[in-house]
Amino acid sequence: MTLPTPSAAVPLEVTDESVAKSTTSGVPKGSEGRSPGRLAWKRFKRDRTGVISACIVIFFFVIGIAAPLISKLYGKDPYTTYASQDPSLLDAFAYPAGPNGGMSSQFWFGIEPQLGRDVFTFLLYAIRNSLGIAAAATVLTTVVGVVIGVTAGYLGGKTDYFVGRIIDILLSFPSTLFFIAFMPVVYGIFVKPDDNIPTSLVVFSLIVVLSAFGWASIARLLRGQVLGLREREFVEAAKVTGASPMRIVFKELLPNLWTPIIIQSTLMLPAYVTAEAGLAFLGVGVTDPTPDWGVMIGRGATFYTEDITFMLFPGLAMVIFVLAFNLLGDSVRDALDPKSKR
Repeated sequence: MTLPTPSAAVPLEVTDESVAKSTTSGVPKGSEGRSPGRLAWKRFKRDRTGVISACIVIFFFVIGIAAPLISKLYGKDPYTTYASQDPSLLDAFAYPAGPNGGMSSQFWFGIEPQLGRDVFTFLLYAIRNSLGIAAAATVLTTVVGVVIGVTAGYLGGKTDYFVGRIIDILLSFPSTLFFIAFMPVVYGIFVKPDDNIPTSLVVFSLIVVLSAFGWASIARLLRGQVLGLREREFVEAAKVTGASPMRIVFKELLPNLWTPIIIQSTLMLPAYVTAEAGLAFLGVGVTDPTPDWGVMIGRGATFYTEDITFMLFPGLAMVIFVLAFNLLGDSVRDALDPKSKR
């Protein structure tokens, strides 16, 4: 009686097609060959809240950038006191004579009490200035935070300890109170007490001070990320091949840090918008007659009991923008890191 030969003894022919099938068998259908960026973009497009928020944010930036063009087409500017040209625009108490803050086909959002400036163009330039300051502060904060956080995490040792203590000190400061006390000191260094403070100096000081106290949070986050990444195999392999620290940071570490950097930046900008507006409202930031969200809200607060229109438009605009950008930041976080989605 002869026994059959085992089938396992038959040699199997391995082809490129079989290897390709085996290597892709564990990959979800439709995701082969897609980069993490494309997958994140696909997840983001499915998030209706994120898409709507992105459209609102883009709209605000577009009208801010195009404010001079819109103002020219509209035929008015934010600095002219139109009530001095036409006294009938204001009543005997210096409030808009027309209903709803003087809204009409000539003045779409009405006019400002007392001075008679056009609210629509003033709001356009306020959006432009506030978003410009917040965006510049966000970029500077991100750059400083990335450089310091990655350096501290990669070098470790005394450098990490020293940077960590500085971060702890900065995070312990009551930033708003410090801004109120410190901004006049900054102005006094460059301007004599009797001279007017140039708007350019105010804007530059705001960007520097906001960045000086804002980089600590993103630096601490990236420092923790780098402390974990620097012990990974791909970093050790780069060191063995003789790669310089600069190459390791830019080629090995930074590509793995883009997700937290982008997420922190999207959450940081609306915080700077409200901080800048708050400083202007308190009188230590941008001041009248320079258009600014905080300036408009501060001026409107003195008239809201008699005429809420002047405060209504800047208040609604800032709430809508900050809410939309916060929702956008949440959507970006969920798209880049699906595990963080609750």
